[in-house]
Amino acid sequence: MDSINGVPQGHIFYRNLSKKYTLIDRAEGIYLYDSNGNRIIDGAAGAAVVCLGHNNERVIKALNDQAKKVAFTHLSTFTNEPILRLSHELAKITPRRLNRVYFASGGSEAVEASLKLARQYHIENGNPQKFKIISRTTSYHGATIGALSMTGHYPRRKLYLPYLTPYPRITTPYCWRCPFQKTPKRCEFECAHDLERAIVAEDPENISAFIAEPIIGASAPAVAPPKGYYRIIQRICHKYDILFIADEVMTGFGRTGKFFAMEHYEVFPDMMALSKGISSGYSPLGALIIDESIYDVISASPTHSFIHGHTFGGNPLSAAVGLEVLKIIEEDRLVERVARLGEYLLKGLKELRSHKIVGDVRCVGLLAGIEFVKDRRGKKPFPEELGLGSRLQRICLRNGLYVYPGRVSSIVDGGDHIMLAPPYIITEDEIDLMLNILERSITELERDLP
Repeated sequence: MDSINGVPQGHIFYRNLSKKYTLIDRAEGIYLYDSNGNRIIDGAAGAAVVCLGHNNERVIKALNDQAKKVAFTHLSTFTNEPILRLSHELAKITPRRLNRVYFASGGSEAVEASLKLARQYHIENGNPQKFKIISRTTSYHGATIGALSMTGHYPRRKLYLPYLTPYPRITTPYCWRCPFQKTPKRCEFECAHDLERAIVAEDPENISAFIAEPIIGASAPAVAPPKGYYRIIQRICHKYDILFIADEVMTGFGRTGKFFAMEHYEVFPDMMALSKGISSGYSPLGALIIDESIYDVISASPTHSFIHGHTFGGNPLSAAVGLEVLKIIEEDRLVERVARLGEYLLKGLKELRSHKIVGDVRCVGLLAGIEFVKDRRGKKPFPEELGLGSRLQRICLRNGLYVYPGRVSSIVDGGDHIMLAPPYIITEDEIDLMLNILERSITELERDLP
């Protein structure tokens, strides 16, 4: 059997069987160290997860202390102190009547719970015909069948289409590639009004909820709607008795320079799905935050129950981690730090537009996206078979930087991109180092392109 530095290889079922994976031996702060001792900047915090950086002593201590007390209880029968404390702290920072917390162990689970809860809410309210969820063409909401049904990103969906519910989708608010050929000065929010068109086309009596990432994550990093977009969305949802679900799995807990990305728009949803930064990756944790009015409907139902649950939901070990992560974010004023560093990062990213293949550059807080084009004027993407994003990732890794590559699913929506989402503890000097490596790597990539 093959081995790397004495570590046996060969039994893991990796998601990409043709890819060579780097063995990470340890991590500290914003850095990963591979088995050969090479240092790599974790420029995407995994997948916008490790917000506090690696090897945080306070979080490790909280994990260890809780493990000595109780590591697992099943929420069907028992409760525990960490989830009671964490839910209380979350309710203090969530807006308005978003006061009820349903714990899960990841983002897909939290989104799946929102799908089921929206369904049960309308049934208990005497509207059993409401079941369809409207989402956007460029979106990613998770890997479970329900969450994938709501996802717009076609490459992730196509293999499983026979299993997926064919939910309707609307236009993405993607200003750089506006499908309505509008400029910001001429924008009349056609992309927002597209929601009403879809509702009417499907019959409002059938629509349960609308789900959106407030600022888009993996499928088009840092694409942010213009101000005013979500006010129109919320007004349309209220008009037709449709729940508004904000997928804040990637954007929640300060990633965009606000505690929740919806705060940028001063509009608040009926439910928020959270994960990733909620535990900084130290233990699997997710949550669905629910408006009090939805909770009241379930509470008044004949069963007084939400017909749903997962084994590790409400896990005390994960909740203890989440509680400590939240304390650190608040005590160290990391959300304000992210907002400040985001402006610095954006300034540096704009300089990358000196490269002809760099099209759009986007950054909100410490969530950034760089979109690559073959022709900047026509915004034409590179051929998919070129695998430009993955090629750039390999070059960056060789130079000591990890970036998160991706590709939007159609030419209309865009092409190859990379995401940057470093830990909140990164410094300006480290941002300079990260950008220097990225600039050098893009130069290498350009030399290799046909």
